[in-house]
Amino acid sequence: MRASGAVTRSTLRQQIADALRDEVLAGRLQPGREFTVKQIAEQYGVSATPVREALFDLSAQGLLESDQHRGFRVYQFTVADYRAMVEARTLVMDGVIRDVFREQPPSPAQQLKRRDSLVSVRRRAEEAARAARGGDLDILIGYDLRFWRELGALAGNTYISDFLHRLRVQAWVFAVPYLRGDADVRDWLWHGHADLVAAVTLRDRDALRVVVHDYNGHALSWADRLAAGDPAHPGHTPQPPEAAGPADPARPGA
Repeated sequence: MRASGAVTRSTLRQQIADALRDEVLAGRLQPGREFTVKQIAEQYGVSATPVREALFDLSAQGLLESDQHRGFRVYQFTVADYRAMVEARTLVMDGVIRDVFREQPPSPAQQLKRRDSLVSVRRRAEEAARAARGGDLDILIGYDLRFWRELGALAGNTYISDFLHRLRVQAWVFAVPYLRGDADVRDWLWHGHADLVAAVTLRDRDALRVVVHDYNGHALSWADRLAAGDPAHPGHTPQPPEAAGPADPARPGA
């Protein structure tokens, strides 16, 4: 990524931030990986200033930690962090659903604009669901993030949309290292995107709540599995079989 004379520092800063975020999401920059401004600047062939700004942007998004003496480190989210992300997402989405259905039915002009927006969202949903069923993480992550970004924009509140997008990115950063090494990855990739779009299109509040509940429940079931050490993760010490308690039949994945 070499900057041309036509590229502004602000644009370069965003390009570097986007490239590094993609590296983290792809699992090429693993949690705990350390690097300096100088290393990244040399890697991309640019000056230190836009790199430093990009790294601080990613730190503000919760993806990196900064250390005055050691540079930057990819943040290592815990299972507890992931649960908190899902809980925060649940609260915000419940509020969005409540407010959307509290409003008066949209005008004909609003319906037309909304219908056009849903065409793109539906396309993202189909591609995301296809990638999830096929276990293709790289394709899924891109379409999933765009799907939720565009769907969130329908609420008409950029603050909510930006917040939910940030949670989605953080959730993927946490999940990718585990999912890439999981032979059963397809069983743990949610693919209800099309059902969600159908409920939104029909303005079916009950159906929408069911799909969102399934989405969040799916994520928490996977968190239960991680908390039990399947697959193993940093900070978890598996118990020997004789020391472990009886399996809880009510807990998914147990």
